[in-house]
Amino acid sequence: MPAAKKPATRRKPAPPKPEPAKCPDCDGHGEITEAVRVGARKGRATDDHQTGLCLTCWGTGEAATD
Repeated sequence: MPAAKKPATRRKPAPPKPEPAKCPDCDGHGEITEAVRVGARKGRATDDHQTGLCLTCWGTGEAATD
C-alpha cells in the first residue's frame, strides 16, 4: 500500500524591502546645481548654472547609512 502524499505547503511571500532614504542634499536625484562664478578675485556670480555629481551620495540618490 503506497504512503499517502502530504499536501504541498505554500511559501509565504517575502516582505517588501523598505524604500531607501533620499539624500538630503540632492533630494534623491544624484545631481546638484551650482552657480557659475566668473573672475579671479571677486568671483562674480552669473545667471548660469551647471550640474554636478552630488558628493554626499556619489550620485546614487540614497542617504548614507553610517
